[in-house]
Amino acid sequence: MTKEESIKVFEESKIRTVWDSDAEKWYISIIDVIAVLTEQTNYQGARNYWKVLKHRLLKEGNETVTNCNRLKMLAADGKMRMTDVADTEQLFRLIQSIPSPKAEPFKLWLAQIAAERIDEMQDPELTIDRALKQYLELGYSENWINQRLKSIEIRKELTDEWKERGLKEGVQFATLTNIITKAWSDKDTKEYKILKGLKKENLRDNMTNTELILNMLAEASTKDISQAVKPENFDESKKIAKQGGRVAKVAREELESKTGQKVVTSLNAKTVLEEKKMKQIDNDD
Repeated sequence: MTKEESIKVFEESKIRTVWDSDAEKWYISIIDVIAVLTEQTNYQGARNYWKVLKHRLLKEGNETVTNCNRLKMLAADGKMRMTDVADTEQLFRLIQSIPSPKAEPFKLWLAQIAAERIDEMQDPELTIDRALKQYLELGYSENWINQRLKSIEIRKELTDEWKERGLKEGVQFATLTNIITKAWSDKDTKEYKILKGLKKENLRDNMTNTELILNMLAEASTKDISQAVKPENFDESKKIAKQGGRVAKVAREELESKTGQKVVTSLNAKTVLEEKKMKQIDNDD
């Protein structure tokens, strides 16, 4: 299975999803769906609900539960854990067993994301448009969003280059990304996320404008060097990743020497968005 993990948002609730490009279908965390439909405030409550429901459906011989898959997904503690998932067709059947006023709106949302993926495969620009809408709904500023969308474009150019060199998604991509991050920020991905107090959240979604710009410079430089050098194996690509990251490190150190301030900070999206809301409340008062 060629997997692409992402977070979808339904009425401000985050739902973990995986796109299987081989089967061309979504796999969605059942626990996340149950948490939304039953309005559980914590995942333990949703897990208990699913445990009871699954047992009942299995006793009834429900094939939907029997055919459910398990995939590794990023858990609240920041670790990859096996999670019960279902495709959209299976979820439609499961929702019928969960009395909830949100059932019908959720079914419409489910059908929409399935249709959107087909549209995006035919027109990749739609992916950017929908990402823009989602970030706006979460409360990010338009200036930050513009930088984030550009970073998505640059990241894709880099991963396309890696694929061209025969590198594999997953461990190799993650290793190279870690090298780039460490080279420009002096922190590997894990250290960077710890600094910002993150667990399952996306690191780039919690970077400041300046951090995003330097990360883009590092990834764009890595892509350009790779295209020029044409590495023949993974080890050569690791050296190039470090070189690309160092280009951004030079810029970072120059900026810090001029401002006297550190670029890489503990500031994260949650803090920024909460401050933004408080300022809005104060202005309204």
